[in-house]
Amino acid sequence: MRPCSNRNAWLVSLTVLLGLAAPPLRATPEAAPPPAAAHRPQEAGLEPFLGEPRFTLQPLFANDRFPNVVVAVDGTVLAFWNGVQVRRSEDGGQTWSDAIPVGQGFMGGGVTVDERAGTILAFVETGHPPAALQVYRSTDHGKTWQPQPTVVHPDERGNVPSMHMNEHGLTLRRGPHAGRLLRPSRWYAGQNEPARWPEHYTNAIYSDDGGRTWHCSQPFPALGTGEAALVELSDGRLYYNSRRHWAPPGENPRRRWTATSADGGRTWRDLAICEVLPDGDQDRDYGLMGGLTRLPVAGRDILIFSNIESPTGRHHGTVWASLDGGRTWPVKRLVYDGPCAYSSLEAGRPGTPSEGWIYLLFEGGPQGGGTIARFNLSWVLAGEATGGLPAVPDPGTAR
Repeated sequence: MRPCSNRNAWLVSLTVLLGLAAPPLRATPEAAPPPAAAHRPQEAGLEPFLGEPRFTLQPLFANDRFPNVVVAVDGTVLAFWNGVQVRRSEDGGQTWSDAIPVGQGFMGGGVTVDERAGTILAFVETGHPPAALQVYRSTDHGKTWQPQPTVVHPDERGNVPSMHMNEHGLTLRRGPHAGRLLRPSRWYAGQNEPARWPEHYTNAIYSDDGGRTWHCSQPFPALGTGEAALVELSDGRLYYNSRRHWAPPGENPRRRWTATSADGGRTWRDLAICEVLPDGDQDRDYGLMGGLTRLPVAGRDILIFSNIESPTGRHHGTVWASLDGGRTWPVKRLVYDGPCAYSSLEAGRPGTPSEGWIYLLFEGGPQGGGTIARFNLSWVLAGEATGGLPAVPDPGTAR
């Protein structure tokens, strides 16, 4: 596959994005998603994410780890941290509440906003996974939390997955499964130890009853994976991006692996390696949890991904932008050049104080602990061209 020119690929993508070469893409009435809870639109135009580049960096948590960031339907930004606790911002990320306890235990990741009900689900495990699960629900945009009975059915192999430590979940907006809740999950094969990594796999769990009963997808079509992220694209397909800490000979566990779903997250296909996106520090086969979000722009698939770009050690937190739903990643920008590890991403909601902002909650930062960066798309696009090579399909059979 011939690589595209760094500079030319970036400029062509940027030209298309800004609508300078063709009219802006617009969702047809049939493709437009239903209004969110509180009668706010789920998607709108691109303009709020553009303008002058904007960037801020703010410490939120003094110690511990394991981030998830989501935006409630009213625009409240919620930064979750192990413990499990959350801090809220009602002004788009300028100021933050004190930490609010969610539930005693270990951060499970996959915090999910139910856009139809306006509620939020947080997953808490009793200890380092695999461990027992308790789900908590908030009906007031994260101010208070109550435990709810929850059933997670085994997958097709008879395994009940762990929740730890994946990117946030989402509410599907399009197609026959609109309203479905979906979040990434993983199977530890009993324990997180190198001897068992070849049996590990990621998958997803989905719920059609508001998060009380969950079913498992088929496994992601590659073994050795754990800690994943997913988004819904404008045509209703799902894009899945996974960490991989083991791979058979001839495959690379130091880059991100991807797949797609056309049936609402029940099955995964089109396994590919994304050569542009690193998976953790590049001197070991271990990987790193990364963040992923799609900007809520109607008819476009602008994705932001976060990880580190480091030859050794966990530092140099960086974000990448895709303007074509994850096929290419033509531009990246350094967020913080010091210590940085796990990260989570979310975009602000139209018609709320969060509109136009992208939020990155990560381990590390100037004071350690947990730090939140917020920025707009213009700031990302002012970064460095990558070459933007497409993901390379896996030539082998699904494993």
